[in-house]
Amino acid sequence: MLSNMESAPDRPTAAAASAALTDAEASRAAVARGLFLPSWFLPSLGAAIAVQIATAAVGLAGAEPWLVVLGLGVFAAAAGVQLARFRRLNGVWLGGLASRVVLGTGMAASASYALALGAAIWAAYAAQWGLTAACAVAGGAAYAVSGARWLSAYRAEPAVHSRGESAVWLALLGMAGLLGLALLVLNR
Repeated sequence: MLSNMESAPDRPTAAAASAALTDAEASRAAVARGLFLPSWFLPSLGAAIAVQIATAAVGLAGAEPWLVVLGLGVFAAAAGVQLARFRRLNGVWLGGLASRVVLGTGMAASASYALALGAAIWAAYAAQWGLTAACAVAGGAAYAVSGARWLSAYRAEPAVHSRGESAVWLALLGMAGLLGLALLVLNR
């Protein structure tokens, strides 16, 4: 029979453990620097967000809920295609990219989206269609710029920026958004 000393795996020394952690961090940094976005990744997300904002504003102002659903579908299609392209190009999945850049849970993306959507809805209710479109385009552009800023921050400090929001939290936010949308449509 083997004693505990004989069956226990060898523990690394403090120096070996430190070296292994340093190597792992260097590897993570190298992967972060080597990540590339597929062509048109951020512009297509920005355009999809602009369409989503415009269709939501016009749909709510004109009591046309199908427009709201259409805009969400355009965004979902663009997001799905671009995430699949990212995975194929880089061979990795980044939770932070999916939640902060694509789903807009980063502070800059969330704030710019909320402001643009609110302004576009206001403009649509006032039948100011040019202003509605301008707000939608500005919101889409700000969304894309915030994504580029997140990617730059991730490349500089991947350990800090690699985590995304939890799936449960994203589901709760999505349900709250849909409930708010339903209340807007019902109270029209």
